[in-house]
Amino acid sequence: MSQAAGRGMGLTSTSPPAAPVPRAASFLTERRHELLPFIALGVACVLAGGLVAAATAPAPTEHTTWAAAYLVLVGGVAQVGFALGQALLVTRTPPPIVAVQAAGWNLGNAAVLAGTVLGASALVNLGGVLLIVTLILLARGLRPARVRPADGIYRWCLHCYRLLVLILLISIPVGLVLARVRG
Repeated sequence: MSQAAGRGMGLTSTSPPAAPVPRAASFLTERRHELLPFIALGVACVLAGGLVAAATAPAPTEHTTWAAAYLVLVGGVAQVGFALGQALLVTRTPPPIVAVQAAGWNLGNAAVLAGTVLGASALVNLGGVLLIVTLILLARGLRPARVRPADGIYRWCLHCYRLLVLILLISIPVGLVLARVRG
């Protein structure tokens, strides 16, 4: 049947217009380079923390219990918070900076974990310094984004992101001092 004949019968060969993509979804798609490294590595840390907890549950030690919690909270949850904060709350971060931030955060955490488990305070200190430098890089990007949710929600989310960075900036040196005192 010809296209003209089909139109006369109410049939068309064109597909209906695509539904518009919600603004938040398109925004997150545009900013995925800021989300993916942190979210992928953060989820991997949460899973690793769960595996450590499950594997050591029959005979937990102080180090394995600490390592599981550290992986989940610092390596995982905080990292996902960085991803969301960076993608939703701050101006666009260039991909090389995101790569440096993600690498710094994860290498610093790996050094702290390895140094703690092995009893190597120099490695713990090196990891802590790397984490602090990475947090400073994350904090430097805290310039409000042009596209943002409603002002009230935006302000609260921005305060939560700043609080996350501040808590970690305070707790890392405290943890380093406590590790030295206990070691």
